Amino acid sequence: MKRKEKENYYLDIAETVMERSTCLRRKYGAIIVHNDEIIATGYNGAPRGRKNCDDLNYCTRENLKVPSGERYELCRSVHAEANAIISAARRDTFGSTLYLVGMEAAAGDYVENTTPCTMCRRLIINAGIAKVISRVRKDVFVVTNVRDWVFNDDSLPTTL
Repeated sequence: MKRKEKENYYLDIAETVMERSTCLRRKYGAIIVHNDEIIATGYNGAPRGRKNCDDLNYCTRENLKVPSGERYELCRSVHAEANAIISAARRDTFGSTLYLVGMEAAAGDYVENTTPCTMCRRLIINAGIAKVISRVRKDVFVVTNVRDWVFNDDSLPTTL
């Protein structure tokens, strides 16, 4: 039996964490790993003590047909990446790798081009995370160096 590569091993763990997600639209799981030690985990869901979308049986963004990547202020959830970062100390996240898995809640398919949103990218940069590894299909992943987000600042206008 061939030994599973480390990236897919950690992505499988992130996928298991994702099973705790309470989002009706897209489910995400994230883990932060430093020196082959899992530092923190996170999944998307409402802040502690608030009702989750799956408790309410509706998603405001879905009901309003808000396109992906827009109007996050309408979402009840804290993103998986943010929840993982909140659960860790920066001294542990500095130089670490964040593993991210996303699935369409209704269809159960992996989210195409899974990548952290602009706000989560800012958190990832400030946490000192070095790489993000995102699953695109079972056993297929992409690696992003966080330094690329620093030098290719998507928060700046493309034209002046």
